[in-house]
Amino acid sequence: VIFVCQQHLNSVFMQPLRNRSYLRQTLNHSNHDTPTSNTMGSAPNNPFAQIRSNMSTLKPHTYALIGAMVMFVVMTAHSMNSLNSSIHRETMGAPSFIRSANTCKYHVETSDSLTNDLPSGFEKSSNTIDKSKTYDICTVGAGLSGTVFAERSANMLGMTSLVLDNRPHIGGNCYDFIDQKTGILRNQYGAHLFHTSIQRVWDYVNSFEAAGAPAWVRWDHEVVGLVDGQLVPIPVNINTVNRLLGTSIQSEDEMKAWLASVQIPCPNGGGDDNCENAEQMAQSRVGVGLYEKIFRQYTLKQWAKEPKDLDALVTARIPVRSTFDPRYFSDKYQALPSKGYTAWFAHLLDNPKIDVAVNVDFFEHKEHLEKACGTIVYTGPIDRYFEQTGMEKLEYRSIKFTEERHYNTNGYILPKSVVNYPGMDVPDFTRAIEYKYFLEQKSPHTIVVKETSSDVGDPYYPVPNDRNQELFAKYRQLADELEKSGKVIFAGRLANYKYFNMDQALDNALTLWEDTIMKTHQQPPTPQ
Repeated sequence: VIFVCQQHLNSVFMQPLRNRSYLRQTLNHSNHDTPTSNTMGSAPNNPFAQIRSNMSTLKPHTYALIGAMVMFVVMTAHSMNSLNSSIHRETMGAPSFIRSANTCKYHVETSDSLTNDLPSGFEKSSNTIDKSKTYDICTVGAGLSGTVFAERSANMLGMTSLVLDNRPHIGGNCYDFIDQKTGILRNQYGAHLFHTSIQRVWDYVNSFEAAGAPAWVRWDHEVVGLVDGQLVPIPVNINTVNRLLGTSIQSEDEMKAWLASVQIPCPNGGGDDNCENAEQMAQSRVGVGLYEKIFRQYTLKQWAKEPKDLDALVTARIPVRSTFDPRYFSDKYQALPSKGYTAWFAHLLDNPKIDVAVNVDFFEHKEHLEKACGTIVYTGPIDRYFEQTGMEKLEYRSIKFTEERHYNTNGYILPKSVVNYPGMDVPDFTRAIEYKYFLEQKSPHTIVVKETSSDVGDPYYPVPNDRNQELFAKYRQLADELEKSGKVIFAGRLANYKYFNMDQALDNALTLWEDTIMKTHQQPPTPQ
């Protein structure tokens, strides 16, 4: 077909256009007087007239052949483009039915994260509790702590477990999924970067790879902050100080000497243990200048409280570098699960002795579960568990996520995967995250999620001040009394009203499981 069409196209169109003498004549003529269409049509050796004449001799089937060739070329190009896009999406684990953008031009779509369609992340999960069954363990929460208790109990002791979560998915705040509009693997509740120097935690998360869990791949996280209109490394390092304060520090020794010259020791002899609040802790590390430019404003935006009104631990968590090291963490192990956190959680929960129910509120089924479960592991807010006592509520900070999907843009929008906004350069947000960076994903689009700290929404961060610590101590007394029965265990960040990094949450859950479930249910060794 292509050969026949080529012959016809050559004879009908190309040969007449090779009449260079007529073209020269027309060009020369046009310099003096523009010929009319009748003049052009009747001029001798006019190729356009020849084309019209040639076309009048074509048979209908020839037109059909030419049309078929054009359609063949167009459809082939479209199919190859669709195939390449599908291959790319499937390689990244994205569904092949991702909706394309409404236009081929660059444009931005802004939305609230609450509108996202969230898959459960575990095909075997249910939205109901089978009330005909009983379980050795019931974990309230499908995050790190709840999953560790269920996995250890099933694999180490052969115990049955029910894992509940009031959200529509597993994985807790670590939950990630393939964004349906961009094909990018992203978190729903903020970026989660795993880092640890705890050897047994690193061994634990990697122990499932041989059985098919996602491998953990090295990822050294870097963050920059927008301060005084400049992008500077966060946490503070030599470059941060040089750019913001106009110094010319060139070595670690010079940086240590500079820090010593500006640091304000905490009262009562100095040392971190003597810092009474977050302001004193920060100034004991970086002095007043950097405290005002970075720490104070960021703390106000994050906590809606002055640093002097917060526990010293708030700013103690933020490292300060005496080198040029741009990494956010200095732990020995820093990694991301190669197929995402949700896939890793799903592997741990994929056990015939574990049932998973999402979109289920524990408190709506509390009376039944107290009878059906041997032990309940509660990982939610401790004040919610004891709210019938009428005690005051503890304070938590939440996060509002504003999403920007940038369609048809090559590369990235942000200079790094995470940009912090410590000051008022960007007053509405505390940071922005571009998920395309993580695992070096490939996509013609990208997604940037901006965070705003809030008092409204899911509880993320306990607010560490004197009032809350004193109130939590009262809740902890109630929990201690209940734990003595062996029926309930309070585990995790919200139940302990304490901020845990991921590795700390895992270490805490492993220790607590060993001290409770394993110690109580482990079979004694068989006498020899």
